[in-house]
Amino acid sequence: MRVLAAMSGGVDSAVAAALLAEQGHEVHGVTLRLACYGKTPMSPKACCTLDAIDDARRVATAMNFPYQVVDAEDVFKHRVMMPFVDGYASGRTPYPCALCNQHLKFGDLVTRMELIGADRLATGHYAQVHEAADGTLGLFRAVSHEKDQTYALALVPYAALARVTLPLGALTKPEVRAHGERLGLSCWDKVESQDLCFVPDGDYAGYIQNTLGDSRGSTPGDFVNTLGERIGTHRGIVHYTVGQRRGLALTAAARLYVLDIDAAGNTVTVGPREALEESGLVTQRMNWLMSAPPAEGTRVLARIRYNHAGAMATLSHTDDGAVIARFDVPQVAVAPGQLAVFYDDDRCLGGAAIASSLRDRASAPVRAAAGLPALA
Repeated sequence: MRVLAAMSGGVDSAVAAALLAEQGHEVHGVTLRLACYGKTPMSPKACCTLDAIDDARRVATAMNFPYQVVDAEDVFKHRVMMPFVDGYASGRTPYPCALCNQHLKFGDLVTRMELIGADRLATGHYAQVHEAADGTLGLFRAVSHEKDQTYALALVPYAALARVTLPLGALTKPEVRAHGERLGLSCWDKVESQDLCFVPDGDYAGYIQNTLGDSRGSTPGDFVNTLGERIGTHRGIVHYTVGQRRGLALTAAARLYVLDIDAAGNTVTVGPREALEESGLVTQRMNWLMSAPPAEGTRVLARIRYNHAGAMATLSHTDDGAVIARFDVPQVAVAPGQLAVFYDDDRCLGGAAIASSLRDRASAPVRAAAGLPALA
């Protein structure tokens, strides 16, 4: 096959491309320059640096295939970075990696495949694409559940699956590094990137404040309890997310957690952990990774953040293409903006951003009638 291989400069994408080249496929390596920080960034684990580009180029040279860097910074800024910034400033908790996969890695790069007549797009994601029991194509968890990245791929267009190859889906991380060492790739023992590529020092609030250049989301306001009583002053809503316990700087008899963030009123509601429990959630419009949406009442495993083990839930559809997921057992920290991703065993059925918890949805008419702002 002729393959367009997405290369970030890390060991995973390097090994994915190198294995395909070793198998005799015609590989063309490409790095999307998203937000470049030059050399020696604050975090040595960051991608999108000149060092990372050099690492990817060295792999292409070693494996004897062509390589190029494509400027995608403008698209990345408007489709990934600014939605992240605006989301936090609005009291939500967005997940930018899914947007990057949707719009760039499995969006822009799929278009670029056509420019070189490529048969497949290859990435270093830990996931699998193959035929499901019903005969349709599906996205499935990686053999290594510890490394599985289907959650981050839940917004990828379904049509893209037919054009994708994921060489690492059946491998573990140690096996990937072993292949890299065997093939003589200079990045085989490179440290993994952990932080967001455009926030290499992990200071989300600082990045948001610098990007916005104004006080939106960073103006101090009131901490309130579940009765609406003021109990302290917060530093600005960009410093908080639903479920957060650390960094509140509040004195109380019991531990307090962030329950709700009201951007319009500039208040952060806190309370006990049990107040975080939610019976379900409502999504935005769903992205289904299947030929047709599942039937009403379908039972799924629902994950509400990347490191969430998942909880059994029952789905019902809304007229606008969203779904309501009702948990068998209440879940804590259902954060608007994060992804809800649904599974049938190892198959990823699809996902969407969380619009609200069922509690928030139920209280909306009451709050509006009382002249109160809607919950986040």
